[in-house]
Amino acid sequence: MKKLNIKTGLQGLVLLILSITLYNCSVDKYKESTDETVNATEYLKLNEEEYSMFLELLEVTGYASFLNTYGTYTLFLPTNDAVESFLNTAGVSSPADLPIEDLQDLVKLHILESKVITTDFNDGKIATPTMQGQYLVTGASNQGGSSSIIVNKESRIVSSNIEVGNGIIHVIDKVLPIAKLSLAQQVETQESLSIFTSALKATGWYDILDKPVTYDQDSISSHLSLIAQTNEAFERAGFSSYEELEERYSHLGQPTNPEDSLNLYVAYRILPGLKYVADLVNSPTHSTEAPQEVIGVKLAQDSVLINEQTFDGVLEKGVLLNREQSDVTTTNGVLHLVKNNFEIKKRFPTPVYFDPGDQPEIRRLASVFRIPGQNASFTKEDLQFVDWEGDDEIMYRVDTPGGGTYGHGYWADVMQIKRLRDGYVNNIEFTTPVIIKGRYKIWVSYRAAPNASPNVQVFFNDEELSRQLNFTEYGNTTQPERVLESQGYKIPVSPQTNRFNSRLLGIVEVETTGRHKIRFNAVTNAGQETWIDVIEFRPIEMDQIYPRFSPTGLVEQ
Repeated sequence: MKKLNIKTGLQGLVLLILSITLYNCSVDKYKESTDETVNATEYLKLNEEEYSMFLELLEVTGYASFLNTYGTYTLFLPTNDAVESFLNTAGVSSPADLPIEDLQDLVKLHILESKVITTDFNDGKIATPTMQGQYLVTGASNQGGSSSIIVNKESRIVSSNIEVGNGIIHVIDKVLPIAKLSLAQQVETQESLSIFTSALKATGWYDILDKPVTYDQDSISSHLSLIAQTNEAFERAGFSSYEELEERYSHLGQPTNPEDSLNLYVAYRILPGLKYVADLVNSPTHSTEAPQEVIGVKLAQDSVLINEQTFDGVLEKGVLLNREQSDVTTTNGVLHLVKNNFEIKKRFPTPVYFDPGDQPEIRRLASVFRIPGQNASFTKEDLQFVDWEGDDEIMYRVDTPGGGTYGHGYWADVMQIKRLRDGYVNNIEFTTPVIIKGRYKIWVSYRAAPNASPNVQVFFNDEELSRQLNFTEYGNTTQPERVLESQGYKIPVSPQTNRFNSRLLGIVEVETTGRHKIRFNAVTNAGQETWIDVIEFRPIEMDQIYPRFSPTGLVEQ
C-alpha cells in the first residue's frame, strides 16, 4: 500500500528551508573551518579588524578568558559595525559607559554552552538556551533574491559554522537584543493589540502576565505563553471595541471572577510554560490557564492551526497562528499572535504517543536529542518528570535510523533502564503529556531483549492495569495483524521487525484533562537492559494499529 509520512513537528519544513538557504548563499559568506587549536577568544584576536569591538565587550565583562578555555560553545559573534551600531543606539561611545551587569547579560545572550551548527536550526527555536537564559529563534529570509538565516527576527548570519578549538562561531550583522518587557508590557506596547490589552487589564490577567519569573521547589519556572489577537482579528469576529467584547462574553458581569466567561476566554489563551512554535507543534494538545481546558495544535504543511478537529466526520476548521509575528521572547514568557478569534472548544479524546525520551532536559541537549549514535545518562535529580526507586542512572539512547538495536523504533530512540529489578531500579514513573479526558487503550511499545524484565506491573495514576508487561517477549510478524490485535499484541513499527513488540495493558477512564502518571514496577529480577520506546494512549474507538511508528515519525500504511 501507499505510505504517507506524517511529521509531528516543524523539523522537516524548516530544515528544507534552511537547506535551500545554505545552498543559495555564496561560498565566501559561509566559512567552514579554521585552525582547531585556536579557541574563540584567540580567533577574535587574530581577526581584530572585524571583531575587535566584541572582543572589547568580552574583556570588559571578564568573559574573554572564559571563551578561551576548554569546553564546547556556540558564539553568535557581532561584527564591529554591529557593535558600533548598538553603542550608537544606546547613546554611548564606549562599552565602559554602560552598566557592567547589562553588558554581562548582553554577552551571555550571544553564547550557548553546546555546539550548534546551522543544520541543527531545524525547529525555529534553538533547543539549548543561551547563558543569559533566554532562547534564540532562527528562520530563513529571502530578500532581493538573496537567502540568509535570521536570528531573533533581526540579526542576519553573514558567516557560519566557523570551527574553533572550543566550539563554533556564527557571525551576525546585528547585536542580539535582550528581551526587557514582560508579556503584559509587550502586548501593551502594540497599538494593534489595544482591545486585547483592555481585556487583560479588566480580567486581572495583566498583573499575572507582568510578574517576574520565579521557580518552585522542583525548579519548575513560572514562564507563561500567550496567544493574543489583534484588533483586526477582533473586528473580523464582530468586535470593534473592548466594551463589545465584554458585553458578549462576560456573562456574570464580573470579568475578574475566575468563573466569568470573559475571564475564561482570556485564560484559555494563556499556556503554562515556555512554549515556542516548535514546542506547540510537538504535542497535539496543551493545557491552558482555563481549568480543565486545552487547545489543540495541528501542523498542516507550513501552517500551524489552533483547534482544528474532525468530529463525527465533520471538519471544524482551526485558526491560523501568525508565525511571522509569533515566537516573541519576553522576560517571563513567549508571545504568539493568531489571525482570527477563537473560543473554548469542547475537546474529544485524542491519541497521545508519548516518547519517554522526549523530556525537557533531554530536548535541550541539542547535540544528543534524536541525534544518531548519541546517548546521555541521568540521575533522578536531572529529570523533573521522571522518578524511580534506586540510585542507578537511566540512559537516553539514539540509534542510526534502521539500525539493528533500536533504530526501527519511534524517532530511533529509547529510554534504557539498566536493570528494572530490585536492587537497581525497582520501579520507574513517568509524567505523561496532556491527555484529554475520555476512555483510552494503553499500549507500551518496546525493544525486546532475552534477559530484560519478564514481569512488570503497570500503574496508571496508582491503579494497576489489567495486564502485566513482559519485556523479553518478541513480536510476532507471521500472524495476521488483526488476530494479533485481538490477543492484545501488535507490531508497532514500520518496517516491521520482531525486535519491537507492543502490548495492550488495559482500558482506562481518564477523568480529568491534564498530565497523569504511569509507573512500571518490576516483580521479578532481570539481567539485562529494559528499553521502552513509546507509551500509547489511543481512544477506544480509533484504529489501534495505524498509524505505526518509524524512525522519522508516524507512518500510515
